[in-house]
Amino acid sequence: MMKTFFAKLMAVAAPLALSLSLGAAPHAANAQATPEPASAVAPNTAPTTAPAAVSAAAPAPTAPAAVPAPAAAKVDNPYGIGALWAQSDLVAKAVLFILAVMSMGSWYVIVTKLLEQMRMGRQAREVDNEFWKEGTVQAGTARLAEGSPFRFIADAGVHATQKHHGLRGKVDFAEFVDLCIHRATERVQRRLGNGMSLLATVGSTAPFVGLFGTVWGIYHALTAIGIAGQASIDKVAGPVGESLIMTAIGLAVAVPAVLGYNWLLRRNITVMDDVREFSGELHSVILAGSATA
Repeated sequence: MMKTFFAKLMAVAAPLALSLSLGAAPHAANAQATPEPASAVAPNTAPTTAPAAVSAAAPAPTAPAAVPAPAAAKVDNPYGIGALWAQSDLVAKAVLFILAVMSMGSWYVIVTKLLEQMRMGRQAREVDNEFWKEGTVQAGTARLAEGSPFRFIADAGVHATQKHHGLRGKVDFAEFVDLCIHRATERVQRRLGNGMSLLATVGSTAPFVGLFGTVWGIYHALTAIGIAGQASIDKVAGPVGESLIMTAIGLAVAVPAVLGYNWLLRRNITVMDDVREFSGELHSVILAGSATA
C-alpha cells in the first residue's frame, strides 16, 4: 500500500521538478547576459571623453572683431525744388522763370529805392548846413552836390529868374517862379516814384502766376491718376508737391513786394516833405531877392 503511494508521488513530482528546472534556466541566462550592456557601453564612453580632452587642450578661438555699421546713405528728396525743375515740363519751368525774374526785379527796386531815399535824407541835411548859409541863391546852389534833387530845384528857381522875359515876361514874376519850382518838384517826385509800379504789379500778380502753376500741377496729378487707373499716393505725390511748391513760390514773391511797396511809399512821403519844404523856402528867398534888387 505504501509502496503504491510513493510510486504515485514520485510519478507526480518528477514532471513538476522538470518543469521548474526548465523555467529557472532562462532566468539564469538573462542574469548572465545583463553585464553585457555595461561592457558594450564602456567602449562608447572612452571615445567621447577623448575629444573633450582635446577640445579642452585646444586654444579657444578669438572672437571676430566688431564690424562698424555702414553710414546711412543720403537720400535725395524726390519732391524738392531740384526735382521739380528736373522733372517739370516747359510750362512749369516758364512759370518758375517768371517768378524768379519778378522776385529779382522787386528786390532790386526795394534795395535801390531804399539807398536813394537814404541819400536824399543825407542831402536834405546838407542843405540845412550848406545852402542856407550862403549869401545868394547862386552861391548856395554851387555848394550842393551834383545830381542832388535839391540842386535841381534850386537851378530851376535860378533859371526862372533868368528866363522871365519875352512872352514869359507877361506872366507875373512870382507866379512864373512858383511854376518853375513846382514843375521841378513834381519831376523829383516822379523820379522818386520810379519802380514803385513794378512792386505793385509783382505784389498783385505773383500769387496768380503761382496759382497757374498750381493748376498745372493738379492737371498732371489727375492725368497720372487717369493713366494708372487708381489714386495711389506714388502717382499723385509728385504733381501735388509741384502744385504746392508753385503756390509757395508765388506767395514768397508777392509778400516782399507788397511790404516793400507800402514801406517805400511811406518813406517817399517823408522825403518829399523835405523837398517841398525846400521848394517853398526857395521860392520865398527868390522873391525876396528880386524885391530888394
